[in-house]
Amino acid sequence: MAATFSLLAITLLAQAAPAQRPEDTEVWQPEPPVVVVAPTPSVPAPADALVLFDGKNLHQWTSTKDKGAARWTVRDGVLTVLKGTGNIETKRKFGNYQLHIEWRVPANITGTGQARGNSGLFLASTGDGDAGYELQIMDSYRNKTYVNGQAGAIYKQIVPLANPTRAPGEWQSYDVIWTAPVFAADGSVTSPAYATVLFNGVLVQNHVALKGETRYIGAPMYKAHGPAAIKLQDHGDPSAPISFRSIWIRDLK
Repeated sequence: MAATFSLLAITLLAQAAPAQRPEDTEVWQPEPPVVVVAPTPSVPAPADALVLFDGKNLHQWTSTKDKGAARWTVRDGVLTVLKGTGNIETKRKFGNYQLHIEWRVPANITGTGQARGNSGLFLASTGDGDAGYELQIMDSYRNKTYVNGQAGAIYKQIVPLANPTRAPGEWQSYDVIWTAPVFAADGSVTSPAYATVLFNGVLVQNHVALKGETRYIGAPMYKAHGPAAIKLQDHGDPSAPISFRSIWIRDLK
């Protein structure tokens, strides 16, 4: 009888609990300090790096949705999101690595908040859609949004230490050191994922421990996985698509 009552009480409590909302995991204050950074030239790949995008083709990438050819646009050495075609991810999978990527929000970008040049760099893709660990990409130049969702944030988890975003139309860069999570045989976490991120040369994530995979609604959580692809997001906001160049990676043992 006691067990039956406990089960009934748990069921009633679950029914009475309010539904979770995206806003529940948004953090708005304090805002990271703005750091002004001058434009810098594109960074070429070192000799021991694997070039993921060389300005010519998408041979290293595939469609996340159907594992067919990546359908984004390559023109004049630049890769641009083709909205509506879905996310793309690397054909190869990685564990620990150093990654360099350059991205640009269009100079004529419109919209506000999250609906302004939004995309994402998934440091490890763990499934279809937006499954994985997201480093936010968006226009955070004089564009207010929740601080754990601005450029340089580990999305909905860790606020960046600073906001060094350049103006729309200028190239931005991320340099990432990624330490993949380690799981026991039973799927439990023996070591979390760690990320160090330099944004336009400014440290914004200092060897931070991730709480789990990115979730738009609810708390992050881990599920066991091995080496994973790196994913770029085709976000559904209505603003003009963003572009990428000079993407390269170095395996770290």
